Amino acid sequence: MSERSSHWQLQTIVSQLRVARDQWRAQNGRSSGEQGGRELPSRAAMAEILEALCGALFPMRLGPVDLREESEDFYVGHTLDVALNALLGQARLELRYVARQTAQVDTEVEARAINLIQDFALALPELRSLLDSDVLAAYHGDPAARSVDEVLLCYPGILAVIHHRLAHHLYRAGLPLLARISSEIAHSATGIDIHPGAQIGRSFFIDHGTGVVIGETAIIGERVRIYQAVTLGAKRFPADEDGQLQKGHARHPIVEDDVVIYAGATILGRITIGKGSSIGGNVWLTRSVPPGSNLTQANLQHDDGTQK
Repeated sequence: MSERSSHWQLQTIVSQLRVARDQWRAQNGRSSGEQGGRELPSRAAMAEILEALCGALFPMRLGPVDLREESEDFYVGHTLDVALNALLGQARLELRYVARQTAQVDTEVEARAINLIQDFALALPELRSLLDSDVLAAYHGDPAARSVDEVLLCYPGILAVIHHRLAHHLYRAGLPLLARISSEIAHSATGIDIHPGAQIGRSFFIDHGTGVVIGETAIIGERVRIYQAVTLGAKRFPADEDGQLQKGHARHPIVEDDVVIYAGATILGRITIGKGSSIGGNVWLTRSVPPGSNLTQANLQHDDGTQK
């Protein structure tokens, strides 16, 4: 140990950290790590995989700076080969982790992991088409946008949606941890928090985006536009007899086609925002509204100032 490191009493600290880890593992029924190897998927690995997938989906805009069109297919093929093999490794880790947590036999993990990533790979062309509709929606929906290229390169809402489209497929395939990691990487970069379970239709546009929250069971139709600080959240969280929160219940809003939700609106619970509605800025909404509604703070107030 170097002279400099001796200032920090590292041997004592390392020993105490080992004790803390062993106590946590014992309390949570985990192994003490004798077999070695990583137990869980890696956020850093997923960040590299997602960056590669973005490049493969949009090679001349999100790919390497020196890429030329004549080598585009080679780049896409090579990049996908590396990224999908890396994603397969992460899928194995998640499936093995689940098998250990649920006392299942993991003899079929390898075959299942391969099948899941094969399906993911085959879905990429359709995901690219879906993302094209999102990019066009952003371009047509923002008068400040000068080109679709600017939208793809610069808009945080597009980055968040790209990650969501990829994460949602992983979520539905049965890889929720990889999906959540993917979503949280975009959340950290953009301030936009979309749970990978949320169902979102074509031509979706998040303008500005900072502070947007979209919950797990939200359902969003086609051609929906939302602005910064919008929340599509849950109104209440039912608990079981032991006081533990129940999971899996539909608790977030349904937003039908062609809805616009302006900045700061908060929409809570399993309510429906009817097709073609406009929800004004800073509106707090906990009830369904019919198609074609136009809600603002002003028309949601009684004469005495209380909410309708």
